[in-house]
Amino acid sequence: MYGKGVRVNMKDLTVCVGSSCHLKGSYPVLKTFERLIKQEHLEDKVTLKASFCQGRCMQGLSVSLDGEPVEGVTMVNAEQVFHEKILPQL
Repeated sequence: MYGKGVRVNMKDLTVCVGSSCHLKGSYPVLKTFERLIKQEHLEDKVTLKASFCQGRCMQGLSVSLDGEPVEGVTMVNAEQVFHEKILPQL
């Protein structure tokens, strides 16, 4: 049972950590997202998850928000992508 004011419709932010994505820098991206979620106090709005293959190996590092792909994420631009593409959807 949930109490008043408890948000139950959290978003899932998923980063692939499979072989291909690992080689493309998924671990640093995961750590960047983890830091930004804490920094922005979003723990009650988004759940950060690691997954294995999301089936998009040829498109680069696989990141999704509630199952929808977040395109163009790299180790270098993870913070920028978080602020521009992910944060507005939370």
